Amino acid sequence: MGFSGSGRGWGEPFLKLMEGRFRIFVIDNRGTGESDKPDAEFTLGDLAADIAAVLDHAKTPRAHIFGISMGGMIAQEFALAYPERTRGLVLGCTNCGASHSIPADPAAIANLIPAPGMDPIEQARRAFSVACGKAFLNSARGQAILDQAIAEMGNYPVTPMHTFMRQGQAIGGFDSFARLGQIKSPTLIIHGDDDSIVPYPNAEVLQGAIAGSKKHTLKSAGHMFFWEVPEETARVAGDFLAAVK
Repeated sequence: MGFSGSGRGWGEPFLKLMEGRFRIFVIDNRGTGESDKPDAEFTLGDLAADIAAVLDHAKTPRAHIFGISMGGMIAQEFALAYPERTRGLVLGCTNCGASHSIPADPAAIANLIPAPGMDPIEQARRAFSVACGKAFLNSARGQAILDQAIAEMGNYPVTPMHTFMRQGQAIGGFDSFARLGQIKSPTLIIHGDDDSIVPYPNAEVLQGAIAGSKKHTLKSAGHMFFWEVPEETARVAGDFLAAVK
């Protein structure tokens, strides 16, 4: 999952579709969900090592890796550190670090950071207002999905404020561009073309730097494409991964 999100952030519709085709492990990144929440510095490489530890515990020596946003950065670090453990790689709505990325509007990013004293429900709506594509936000279906997600927020541990800071520091210290040529796993880059958080041209940078990678564009979808178009996302990613030897 991406910045500040727990494994619940994938959304049940998408997970159910993937679970129909694969044995899946959904990870709460360090600092989120039911994982430990240390207020100590860590890197995205450390979070990739956390994934390796989860797979060790699950007695799974090799796996497909699917990461979105910050999770896509962690997935790059995993593929680079553990090439023999990476089968297929799916990089969703992500980038390769500051040096070669196309930045978002700072005002959009600011909406993802909790404001002191703001009601959590108001904060969630503020974040979704930039994380989702306009077509989804302006649809009755989209609003119903967001209403349900917000209603369920209290059922799971809240991400503490220090996690936002620590994960933000880890993202700030990430830069994979010079190493992308070392990724040998079959790679799919999937990105919505209405993404306000990680602008779509970042997908083209990744595809240009990872030899043999494929790219799929989700039309009119935003950063939360796996909520907005779960069927297309699961079909495209699932077909790609199923074809990996």
